[in-house]
Amino acid sequence: MQGGPTFVGLKHVPKFHFSSSVSSTSSRCFKATITCSAEAETLKVVQDTIAKQLSIEVTTVAPETKFADLGADSLDTVEIMMALEEQFSVSIGEGGAENIQTVQEAADLIEKVKNAAAT
Repeated sequence: MQGGPTFVGLKHVPKFHFSSSVSSTSSRCFKATITCSAEAETLKVVQDTIAKQLSIEVTTVAPETKFADLGADSLDTVEIMMALEEQFSVSIGEGGAENIQTVQEAADLIEKVKNAAAT
C-alpha cells in the first residue's frame, strides 16, 4: 500500500482514571480550591459595592471578573476592600486582601472573615 499508513492490530493505550472533585452534588466546597464559595447574598452585595465604587453597571461585575478588567487600579482595589469592610462590619486586617484579584475572591474573603468573627 502506497501513500497511507498500514495498521495491524490495535495500539495499546494506558488507562486513565478520572475522579470527581465534588463529594456531593449539594456541596459548595471543592477539593481543587480548598475553600467554599461565598453565599449568594454576600456575592451580590460585593458586586453591588464594587459597581458603586467604580461607577459602573452591576451587570458588568461577574464573579470571575478581575478588578483590573473593570478598570480598577491598586488604589481603587484598596477603596473597594475598605468599602466592603464597612458594608459587612468586618476587619480584613493588614495584608489580608493583597492577593485578591477577582470579584469572587473578594466575596470569598469577606465570607471567610465573617465566619471567623462568628466563631
